[in-house]
Amino acid sequence: MPFSFHRPGRTLAAVLLLATAFAAHAQSSEATDPRGRWLTANGNLEVEIAPCGTALCGTVVKVLGNRSMAPGGSDMQPADARPALGMTLLQDFKPVGAENALRPPAEWAGQIYNRENGKTYSCNMSVSTATHAGGELLLHAYVGVPLFGKTQHWLRVAQN
Repeated sequence: MPFSFHRPGRTLAAVLLLATAFAAHAQSSEATDPRGRWLTANGNLEVEIAPCGTALCGTVVKVLGNRSMAPGGSDMQPADARPALGMTLLQDFKPVGAENALRPPAEWAGQIYNRENGKTYSCNMSVSTATHAGGELLLHAYVGVPLFGKTQHWLRVAQN
């Protein structure tokens, strides 16, 4: 019987190993991908993050409440009188650092708009799965130097 390099058991094991690695990478990429719907820190708004040109933007797709971000959570009196629905709160978010086709970006930088005071801030954005399996969007807004900013935690909205 001639010697063969082809061994069905090893080929199947290699294919299964590659499929498992690909699935784990895809799941990891999905877990840290900021695209999708997020519930704001105060629970007022559902924001969808999606591509807009070469960047990511976040637009209000559902209004759930009108609580202030200030302690006590009383009704908010926004400085911006425009309706929240359809408003772009996150704009021009681009990956930070060198892009690597094998790894998705871990952080993005752009601007966040606060309709409560009508101001726009520089912002860094990342996704964490440390405390919520579905994902938690970390938005660190700041003026000038990130060291003196404030971080908000938004929760991923379950897909129907």
